[in-house]
Amino acid sequence: MARALRHKSEPFSKRKRSTEAAPESAKPVLLSRHIIDSEPGNLSVSSTFAEALAQRPANNSSASGSFTQVVFPKSTPELLAEIASAWELHPVLVEDLFHANQRPKVERYDDVLFVVLKSAVYIDSAEEVEFKEFHLLMKDDVLVIVCQDDRFIDGTPIPQRVEDMDAYFSSDKSQWASDKKLLTLGPEALVYRLLDTAVDTYFPVLDGLQDDKDGIERQVFSGDTAAAQRIYLLSQEVIDVLHTTTHLNRLTQRLGNGATKYAIPTELQAYLDDVTDHLTRVLTEAAELREALSQILNVNSTLVAQRQNEDMKKISGWAAILFAPTLIGAIYGMNFDDMPELHWAFGYPMALGLMVGLGVALYTVFKVKKWM
Repeated sequence: MARALRHKSEPFSKRKRSTEAAPESAKPVLLSRHIIDSEPGNLSVSSTFAEALAQRPANNSSASGSFTQVVFPKSTPELLAEIASAWELHPVLVEDLFHANQRPKVERYDDVLFVVLKSAVYIDSAEEVEFKEFHLLMKDDVLVIVCQDDRFIDGTPIPQRVEDMDAYFSSDKSQWASDKKLLTLGPEALVYRLLDTAVDTYFPVLDGLQDDKDGIERQVFSGDTAAAQRIYLLSQEVIDVLHTTTHLNRLTQRLGNGATKYAIPTELQAYLDDVTDHLTRVLTEAAELREALSQILNVNSTLVAQRQNEDMKKISGWAAILFAPTLIGAIYGMNFDDMPELHWAFGYPMALGLMVGLGVALYTVFKVKKWM
């Protein structure tokens, strides 16, 4: 089975730009929502980042639980260039924004906090883990969420229509800004919520990997020769999960250890500790799954060697059985004049009987020893 890429995003610099004008329905949009005194408002649709910022209430203050959430459900080079210009982003940060396939990390550039998150989706039919990347930018009372792929951070496919997006963000399913107590802590609380949501996507992935591991165990003991390749490919998926969640764990630890450096309120420490506990569970389960697959591979190798040994026993047994008549035929086929059995009336029947008798005797011995 060919191993497919699990992250299909290309850097914007390498994506082809169409020279034709996009249809009206395909124009990129920004989704913004204003949280005022910890109360999430309605979703607003904008075509530019400046327009989204202009809709902010005049009394926005992250200290009072009022801030603005801007989502790029389908980011484009033009939209990213606009935010880079509006916020005068550091050149290194701009480069990171335009290139996907980054490890989870947290960095601060002047007054902008930059976070890279990765959620996961398990494709059971292909037995592959697909990672979805998200970039978070926080400055003052504004949090920008850039979706690099075709899903939101909780794994929900991004709707094609704005109306469906509004319905998604208004539902309890999104859970992106529904905890009023948490939202009193400002946009940093939403960063925590997104981090927690990303981490929670790994539990269904581990469940899917565990189910396939159980299927591989049954396949190994059934004697299927394709089991080894399946074990190897599934082990690579588990290793990818381990690598990604290890970086997420480091990100969480850096946020927890640098509350002042990354402008994270101390009240969020308990929430971050909870995320760390979830990540520890994911890392532990993934490590145990990797070890289990390694043991299954060893068992499979042992079973293959055992089956080969059984085959060699049978081959050796039949070779010994066939050797007896071959030896007798070779001896009496030399046709020397001084061989008395050649001129004996019962010489031919005796030779045939000896061939059959030795063959039957050897077969019986090998059958008793379970070589046949």
